Amino acid sequence: MSEAVPRLTVVIPVHNGSAFLQQGLAAMAASGVRPFELIVVDDGSTDDSAAVAERHGARVLRTTKQAGPAHARNLGARSAQGDVLFFLDADVCVHSDTIGLVTDAFSDPSLDALIGSYDDNPAEPDFLSQYKNLMHCFVHHTAQSEACTFWSGCGAIRRDVFFEYSGFDESYNRPAIEDIELGYRLAEAGKRMVLDRNVQVKHLKHWSFWGLLKTDILDRGIPWTELILRDKRMPNDLNIQLSQRVSVALVYVLTLFGMLCSIYWRGYFLTPLFALVFFFLGRYWLDGAAQRSKAVLLAMFGTGLAIVALAWSHHMRAIIPLVVLTFPALLVRHRYELRHGPRATLLKVLTFVYFVVALGIIARYLPRHPLAFPAALILLAVLVLNSQFYIFLAEKRGRWFALAAIPFHLLYHFYNGVSFAVGLARHTWRLAFHRPVVEATSDHGQR
Repeated sequence: MSEAVPRLTVVIPVHNGSAFLQQGLAAMAASGVRPFELIVVDDGSTDDSAAVAERHGARVLRTTKQAGPAHARNLGARSAQGDVLFFLDADVCVHSDTIGLVTDAFSDPSLDALIGSYDDNPAEPDFLSQYKNLMHCFVHHTAQSEACTFWSGCGAIRRDVFFEYSGFDESYNRPAIEDIELGYRLAEAGKRMVLDRNVQVKHLKHWSFWGLLKTDILDRGIPWTELILRDKRMPNDLNIQLSQRVSVALVYVLTLFGMLCSIYWRGYFLTPLFALVFFFLGRYWLDGAAQRSKAVLLAMFGTGLAIVALAWSHHMRAIIPLVVLTFPALLVRHRYELRHGPRATLLKVLTFVYFVVALGIIARYLPRHPLAFPAALILLAVLVLNSQFYIFLAEKRGRWFALAAIPFHLLYHFYNGVSFAVGLARHTWRLAFHRPVVEATSDHGQR
């Protein structure tokens, strides 16, 4: 059963994001299907975001001061004339078929809301940006088609349904989980939401290490935990599915065993452990060096020096030349990674053999003791639970990229546990003292 083609209003909030907005609106102009209406809400920008939007034919609404993405999207929605509201972040580019796919989907009268995903080709080439955006792509592409929540980075909803449930909660006055919170209310009411993997956008954001931690912990993890506790609802989907919760628990058990091993063997255990992590992070070190990132270079050389000192003091001398030669080997591999021919193939094979031999030598120094055995089994269990993600990364960006992602993914599970603990504490505190949720202000449209 179908109905008349719905009119689609695109709503984009922006705060000081003119460079991203320029690319996003240019992509929309080149789209195979144009939306019925384009609204850009300038949320207190001090750059030329409004002028960029006007040049691309958007209707521009302005706030008197920065009020946050929930308020900006609600403002755009109230002004919209379309039947369907299609929310996009300022730092995404639609594909040529994105608008058409969304419009066609809402020809089905039973559909209340739809979300898409990032594509598997993020704009920023550095390791962290590729890793984070590919993780989002993987999570959405392996999630259930019947969505359990909403996503405003690339999400559409019928205008009457949006206002029936009061839109986004404006107490979230920074880019946090205002979209997930709306999705929870829609799911509770039995509204039909779909995750369409064919509806894709390209994410333009550059991720820094500290920016990644801030977003995942403060903007997502802690408030999402509070939302789960508020609504007593934790669906087995997206990045809170059961395998991810088990991974968090296992990473904490692994951390405990690692601490016990470190206390028992001290530097004798830490030396090969740090060396393994150093090798796994090879792709991350290489990207940091290519960008001349002082923080990454200092971390790389500092970690390398610490490993050399530990290896010298604990008579693990074979590790020292491996660490020293790692970066030249990575540079050689990187130089010929995209080349073809006998010489390139030979160098790729030699660097692969070098890393396999290096990992084998380092592994020989790991303690053979019953205390270390459970730690190895737990690590293996975590890797198996998340193996599909690592395989996905290897298919998209190669084996060394996938290896470099493992330490960051373990860290991700670790700070998800921290987020849950803090969220639980905050929720308990508010229940005890009846305090409302208040979020601090921050930039948005570049989640």
